[in-house]
Amino acid sequence: MIQIQKTLPALLGVAALLSACVPARKYEEINARYKAAQESESAALAKAQQAEAALKDMDVTLEDLRRRREMLERDTLTLGTSLRHMTMQYDKINALNNELLSKYNTLLAGGNAENRKLLTDLEANRLKLQNKEDSLNVLSSSLADREAKLAKLQAELDQKDQAMKALKDRVSQALTGFEGKGLTVTEKNGQIYVSLENKLLFPSGSTTVDAKGREALSNLAKAIANEKDLNIMVEGHTDTDKVLGGAPYKDNWDLSVLRATSVVRILQESAAVDPRRITAAGRGEYLPADPNDKAKNRRIEVILAPDLKQLYELVKEH
Repeated sequence: MIQIQKTLPALLGVAALLSACVPARKYEEINARYKAAQESESAALAKAQQAEAALKDMDVTLEDLRRRREMLERDTLTLGTSLRHMTMQYDKINALNNELLSKYNTLLAGGNAENRKLLTDLEANRLKLQNKEDSLNVLSSSLADREAKLAKLQAELDQKDQAMKALKDRVSQALTGFEGKGLTVTEKNGQIYVSLENKLLFPSGSTTVDAKGREALSNLAKAIANEKDLNIMVEGHTDTDKVLGGAPYKDNWDLSVLRATSVVRILQESAAVDPRRITAAGRGEYLPADPNDKAKNRRIEVILAPDLKQLYELVKEH
């Protein structure tokens, strides 16, 4: 698609200059190639919009997981308070039962109406005590089950966090020679952000990665190639400058998408990165890193996020 876009201006120029002498069939071929290029650009933009929606879904999933974990913690605290309260009630009722048993033994020999009333009260309290004990056993079992589930969920989250920290160290080490030269590696919200300014990747106005950029992307691909539970989002960003007439792309949306797809191809060519885990997206000019610094806004961001599907299934079960 990029090759077609590069040759379109030249082809259209030739068509304009030679329209009077070029056969109609040749002109139709050129026109068909131009329409095909337009359709390819539209398809790339549609894919970019789908990719942005997929990233939003991942953010919603991560937030939902954290919210469910907080709910489990609150429920566990409530159950613990109820258990302690019922334990105190159980102790009081047990003491009362012992007192009634003592009276029962004292009055056992008697047969008057008062003794029979005491025996009736004793039986009623015994049944009440039994019901409280049964409820206490159910609550204790439920609390233990919730604590076990919460511990398992927390262990899974801790494992994901540790894995992402280790991956960040590995990525930073692989890109040591490029940090401070338009490349940064940061971690936030459980995800790793590798930000590469355009000066490290693309000549001005181009969608083709230069040799230095290819080296950085190749190192990154090798560092993450063996990560099987990792989703990779490649986002293209531009500044607010409008696209000049005659450019091989329509606007900043097109430019950001084409640059993102160029990076994706290099990641796949450099190492065995599973293409099903990679998404290319274009953000255009609408998510600037620094509104006062256009150079920082012209960038590629590679976002490495853990696959949370199994963890989300675990939360749904609880």
